[in-house]
Amino acid sequence: MNNIKKLISVLLLNACIPGWVMASASDEQIAAGKVIAFDRNAGNCLSCHMIPGGELPGNVGPPLIQMKLRFPDKAVLRAQVWDAAVRNPNTVMPPYGRHSILTEAEIDRVIDFILTI
Repeated sequence: MNNIKKLISVLLLNACIPGWVMASASDEQIAAGKVIAFDRNAGNCLSCHMIPGGELPGNVGPPLIQMKLRFPDKAVLRAQVWDAAVRNPNTVMPPYGRHSILTEAEIDRVIDFILTI
């Protein structure tokens, strides 16, 4: 029950951040998200996930494929990237938002990109 409360608070926090909910992302926003996700000094998603078009992917996390089907609610995916420990306390995924690894805008761009996979 405590994890559900944490998830709800993260979702509510994210819903209050102005400008992050968008009808659709532009090509430039998606391209920026891909750069962040593939950058070994930024998102570094490839260190753990196989992503189509990525080089030297890891296999610690699940492959990032069919993401719109897996996460039809963008807010749930964003909450996962913000702090995956809310849903899974044993995760090894870094809390990109909670630890300020990525900015709010960078997280939004990565989510825009991931949802195109």
